[in-house]
This record gives sequence, structure tokens and C-alpha cells, in this order.
Amino acid sequence: MDRPKLSRILLKLSGEAFAGEERFGLDAQTVNYIAQEVAKLHEAGVETAIVVGGGNLIRGESFSKEGGIDQSVADQMGMLGTIVNSLALQEAIEKIGPKTRVMSAVTIHAVCEPFIRRRAIRHLEKKRVVVLAAGTGSPFFTTDTAAALRALELGCDAIVKATQVDGVYDADPKKQDGAKKYETLTFEDAISRQLGVMDQTAFTMCREHNMPVIVLSIHEPGAIAAAARGEPVGTLVSGLV
Repeated sequence: MDRPKLSRILLKLSGEAFAGEERFGLDAQTVNYIAQEVAKLHEAGVETAIVVGGGNLIRGESFSKEGGIDQSVADQMGMLGTIVNSLALQEAIEKIGPKTRVMSAVTIHAVCEPFIRRRAIRHLEKKRVVVLAAGTGSPFFTTDTAAALRALELGCDAIVKATQVDGVYDADPKKQDGAKKYETLTFEDAISRQLGVMDQTAFTMCREHNMPVIVLSIHEPGAIAAAARGEPVGTLVSGLV
């Protein structure tokens, strides 16, 4: 299947991406590297919205199980973690040049804007990078689901999911030698082969609305911009055969 050029994308970043080689916290060099990759998109004229995770600071579901607190509260703590990551990314991007706005699904007027769909679209039209924090604003939903929701709301051409590996494989390439990488996949194949591209809620939304998902490595410089240019980077998951 041909890969289209993308004029507006939703970039999904995991919280772990912000920690670099560490397992916890924020790594300044890594945040600056991510900002440089986003700036490359901006230079290419690609309108960019970003959904960030918070797993480098807290994972609501696991913290709830380990700490014995209600998952609703733990998930709210996780949402606050995504705001911390979003503010760090905003500062790093703006030091390079592109104007950036953090918009949160949880209202915190002192540090960021509330998410308002029309305002977010206007920011994108004005060529501002929009960092979307706090997931969907509701507990029990992952930031993958937030990425699918925001991509649809903002009329994005595709979701680019930057991960620790350079695409979707038939097995974990870090654990199994000879794991096969897929260049392209249909939604149906990804589901039938249980490839775990995204969580099921997010993936179902993408399939039902035919929102393409490109999975690639956050560690490959220029890969995100290359995907936006339509180059065969990572794995493309779509409804096309």
C-alpha cells in the first residue's frame, strides 16, 4: 500500500521516552532530542499535535495495585505526570524555535490551557505545536486512547506512535532473534495476530474511523519527519489491503 504524505499528524510519545536510559524521571538530553525531532516536523510544514504519556513518573494502574489506592485516584496522579512531561517538552521545543502550546484535559489555568477542540485546531493552523496533556481527562483510559480520540477530533491524517522499537514485529525483537518486522499491516491482521499495536480501545477507534497508525522508533533521528514525507519508515497499520 502507498504511504501518503501527511500534513497534520498526532505524535504519540510514551512517558518512558522522556526518561532516556533511566527507568524513572526526566532526562534533559532526551527531552531536548525529542524537541529537535518535533522541530524537524515544524520545519517541513507538518502541523503537529502531541499526546504524551506519564509512565516515567507514575503508572496509574500499577500504582493502584501496588499502593492499594483507588485506580481513579492513581490515574489522576498519572494525568498530572503527563502535564509535567508536557511542560518540559514545551520549553525544550520553544528554545529551538517553534511556538508551542500545552493544552490539558484537566483544567490547571496557572500552567496550561484547557483543551478546547476549536482552539487546538486554530493553534495548528497558526503552525504552533500543540502538546496535549492529561490523556482524556478521565480515569481508566490510556494515553493511547487519548491519542486516537484527539487525532479524530483534530482531523489528523495519521497517528505516529514513537516507541522503543522500529516497527511492529511478530515477536518481541528484544527477546527473540529472528523476529519478523512488518512493513505494512491491516487492522484486521494486527488484531488476528495479537500484535499489540495499541490498547484495544484505541485500536478499535482507529479501525472504525480508518485512522492510519505508523509505528516507528523514537531513537532513529529523522524517522518521524520521514514518515510524514511518506517514506517507508516503521510499520504502517491501516484499513487498506
